[in-house]
Amino acid sequence: MNIRRKTSTAAAAGALVTIATLAAGGLPAAAQAGPATAAAGVPVTHEENPRVPEGAAWTEAYFPSSDGSGVELHADVLRPAHLPAKAKTPVILSVGPYFAHAGQTGPEGWDRVGPSARFQDFIDGADLMARGYTFVMVDLRGFGGSTGCLDWVGPGEQADVRAAIDWAAGQPWSTGKVGMYGKSYDAVTGLVGNNLKMKSLKAVVAQEPVWNMYNYLFSNEVARPNVTGTPDAYNSIAVMPPMGDDSDRYKANAEYEESHPECLSDNLTNNNNPDLDSAYWRARNLAADAKGTSTPLFVTQGFIENNTKPEDMDVYLANHRGRERGWLGQWEHVRGNETDANGRLLQGRAGWFDEVMRFYDQYLRGVKPSVTDPAFAIEDSLGHWRAQPTWPVTTTSYDSRLASGQYVDNGGGSAVSTLADNGRWDMERAPQIEPLTDTEKNQARLAETTDTSFWTWSTPASQTVRITGTPKIRLNASASGNVMVRLWDVAPDGTATMFDENVALLKGGSISFDLKSADWTIKQGHRLGVQIGTIDSRGWRDVPSNHTIKVSDARLFLDVQALRFDVPTQGDRSPYLDRYLAANTTTLSDIGPGTFPLKVSKH
Repeated sequence: MNIRRKTSTAAAAGALVTIATLAAGGLPAAAQAGPATAAAGVPVTHEENPRVPEGAAWTEAYFPSSDGSGVELHADVLRPAHLPAKAKTPVILSVGPYFAHAGQTGPEGWDRVGPSARFQDFIDGADLMARGYTFVMVDLRGFGGSTGCLDWVGPGEQADVRAAIDWAAGQPWSTGKVGMYGKSYDAVTGLVGNNLKMKSLKAVVAQEPVWNMYNYLFSNEVARPNVTGTPDAYNSIAVMPPMGDDSDRYKANAEYEESHPECLSDNLTNNNNPDLDSAYWRARNLAADAKGTSTPLFVTQGFIENNTKPEDMDVYLANHRGRERGWLGQWEHVRGNETDANGRLLQGRAGWFDEVMRFYDQYLRGVKPSVTDPAFAIEDSLGHWRAQPTWPVTTTSYDSRLASGQYVDNGGGSAVSTLADNGRWDMERAPQIEPLTDTEKNQARLAETTDTSFWTWSTPASQTVRITGTPKIRLNASASGNVMVRLWDVAPDGTATMFDENVALLKGGSISFDLKSADWTIKQGHRLGVQIGTIDSRGWRDVPSNHTIKVSDARLFLDVQALRFDVPTQGDRSPYLDRYLAANTTTLSDIGPGTFPLKVSKH
């Protein structure tokens, strides 16, 4: 009997599969009706169901969350098929909303039930089963085969992560040592795992996470375009129908949200609160909650990410006190192993799975690595890779006084601040929108002579210097409204690239806020341009005040790094960098005199 997956919306195993169902007593019998599945308690192998990765034996399990709420969590367990049922192995765990049997962000057209293929690239690429690891995928409350209301990384989901770690560590086939693995939302749950300070959690690999959940929907009380679209998207995932041959228990759990509409309405309402100091958002500030944590941590982050941006990353890493590893660079929302159509690695650096497994072997098995990997491998804006013991490494920190000025908060006089699709995306399906449109480029040019923004310029850099860490702005505003601050790398001929930005809601008076974390090299002779003005970007859904806002006492705080201490490491230029440069570069003609230097100490 041939089983075909009709369509695919995410990475998965091959589309054409053949399945032999299990007969009574566990013998293959393809002709039998009503096939046995992993839910029956009998391990199912790849030979019996090709949705199961090669070398794995699949079972399903259920266990309660840890908060006493009565929420029941569902897990798919992949064990090495060549090992005895109770052979003890370390466990790699992933917890998230994308592990439903029917599909990750929507139905994928499978004709037969089976475990999610979300991380089959990892299972196969790392040869996980042959290495003797167990891989466990747990559905967060409200998703897949778990009951309860979805909770956007709140106390409920944090309780789910705690329960999943405890359960994985306590199974008879577990050594009691657990690692976590994920990308995007299930990377966020890895950060949650670290924050829980659990002894059985020995290592976390988190690719492209959100470091503070508030920042995915708001920037300093200004809504992002996905402020309603993202909750709607996760509501849609939560009500994804189970498959016809899922077990009765799985089906009943999967239909929980359908019979509890308050789950969906609460998710939308709660996530539309712009007050970053509210109890709701304080409970979801993972960067602040990382203080004093020590689980070994391996992260990836694109500085020019179009989805989960590098905001509060440095706060999280500074609060985390344990061993840290990272790949940081100039890429979009991609995994360490992903390639483009030409086979080029999208993050540019080779050896993702090998390096990850050396990390897991060290902390879950106590195996000393045979290769010395750099703690941090970092690609700068010139496409050059270097090794560092930590990030950021700062040579000089200083603040610069910026010019006073004024602007009209009119949104740039255009509609570019509103996305036509209302920003409906989840962390896996962010639209591939380049940061600057032609309209925005023109507005950057016009802003030199119009009243929508004003500029301050540095003097030309006397030597090549790298802006690193997280730039910060402080200013005094005369009226309420909105403000956008952008940093530009300006060549002597006026060619300018916007490389950092953020916005804030003004209430009159003094305000300070961070820009995005950056790793941007300013060449000798280039200037730094600081643009302050109205929000004229599609990246936010602001409400222009139409007030004339006078800005005074503005200061820019920078961390800079000298290049003379760089230690090269392997890695190619990530393909996204050139697309970013093309989309974010324009020509400025009216560049004023420099009023502050770009400086690096000589020590």
